[in-house]
Amino acid sequence: MIPRISRLGAALALVAAVALAPACAASPPAAEPTASTAPTPETPAPEGTEAPTEPVDHGDPACDTIIGEAILAEYEEIGWTVQVEPFRLGEVELAEGLQCVWADYEGPAGDHLQIFGWGVVDDETAAEAQNALVAEGWIREDMPEGVYITENPETTIAPDADGYGMTYLFADGWVKLADTKQSLLLIEWPPGA
Repeated sequence: MIPRISRLGAALALVAAVALAPACAASPPAAEPTASTAPTPETPAPEGTEAPTEPVDHGDPACDTIIGEAILAEYEEIGWTVQVEPFRLGEVELAEGLQCVWADYEGPAGDHLQIFGWGVVDDETAAEAQNALVAEGWIREDMPEGVYITENPETTIAPDADGYGMTYLFADGWVKLADTKQSLLLIEWPPGA
């Protein structure tokens, strides 16, 4: 004789199997990819047939375009405005460049400001400016993104967290300037650079 608990367990197992069978049978089999859902491999364009890409014209750089919108909004919130100055590399004024000095010009005089600059520079002018700045005591650092020229730490008034003050970044055909090396990261011109 089979114990009553075992018979109850067997009966429950049988009921569960019968109840689950239609549910399992009702689920459709995994769909095979069809022509419309199957991934299509990308075929590379034949060599030499790529459409020429036109350079994107981003317009001329301006104090409200060389830095990001979030920074502009922050300056507006604290009441800062900008004065535009020529971009200079030592004695040389870059014809295609600008320097933007952001500060509270309505408030009391002080040294709370931020400087951002960007300009077009040819290789010869860049090399001359770099050599002249280094001769004056500025520090040169060659990095993958370009050449950094930073003011002498002994004369820096307001350094960033790493001790860098006023810094230029020379790259291929352009130069950036900020009041600290870290602030160079805030310059977003040219777009995509």
